Amino acid sequence: MAKMPTMKILVTGSGGQLGSELQELAKVNPDIEFNFTDYPELDLTKPEMVEAAFEEEKYDYCINCAAYTAVDKAEEDQEMADAINVGACETLATLCSKHDVTLIHVSTDFVFSGNAHKPLKEEDEPKPISHYGLSKLNGEKVIQQMAEKFFIFRTSWLYSTFGANFVKTMIRLSETKDELNIIADQIGTPTYARDLANVIMEVIKSGNTSYGLYHYSNEGVASWYDFTCAIFEYKEIGTTVNPIPTEQYPTPASRPHYSLMDKSKFIETFGIKIPHWRVSLKECLEKL
Repeated sequence: MAKMPTMKILVTGSGGQLGSELQELAKVNPDIEFNFTDYPELDLTKPEMVEAAFEEEKYDYCINCAAYTAVDKAEEDQEMADAINVGACETLATLCSKHDVTLIHVSTDFVFSGNAHKPLKEEDEPKPISHYGLSKLNGEKVIQQMAEKFFIFRTSWLYSTFGANFVKTMIRLSETKDELNIIADQIGTPTYARDLANVIMEVIKSGNTSYGLYHYSNEGVASWYDFTCAIFEYKEIGTTVNPIPTEQYPTPASRPHYSLMDKSKFIETFGIKIPHWRVSLKECLEKL
């Protein structure tokens, strides 16, 4: 007799990097029933559509991978960034509370100004310097106000074998350019989306109810320049990489100069070991 699924999970924005990694993990978790959704079949900016999804099925968890992540575009397209990064969070938080579903939401290091000089803790004051960062911070706030059971994971510099990301862009650029100028004065940590997906699944399976806000990225410190050098080193790419200051590469949206996150609260709460970014990068590049 077939074993009944023990748990049902709704995943929104499942076509992105994190959602795609969760789809891979679903294959090795046959006892969990996943419903992977994405725009337009589930438009999170339409509350009645989302409500219908919650009425149809009884979920235990909702993992919100949907986000407006075009950092520069968000400066002019503020209405759409807010609709997805704030409005959709409000809808999901309200419905999760109503239906007794635990909400897992992914936020960003861009909620910080970048003026810090030591790893940022969850209780440090966020001061976004871009509309993208502001919209993500406001999304966190509505979840904290309206959801009863939630985990918010702030992460940074996400990359994966899926979707468009910095790793793939650098490899692509190296195919046509002999040298690249890469920003060396923005400091943070690259995070492999597969590691974040694994962490989310471990937290769910543990049944841990220490709800709240957590910082999660891979371990270690890097600039975009360091990150690029490591990609080329592992891939044995001969393109020259030149370090440049942010001023030499102006963008519509400002980026934090320093957004290294302190993960001690996460480690103490969940007891999960976090891999170093170089180890995870190597793993990702081998899959690519």
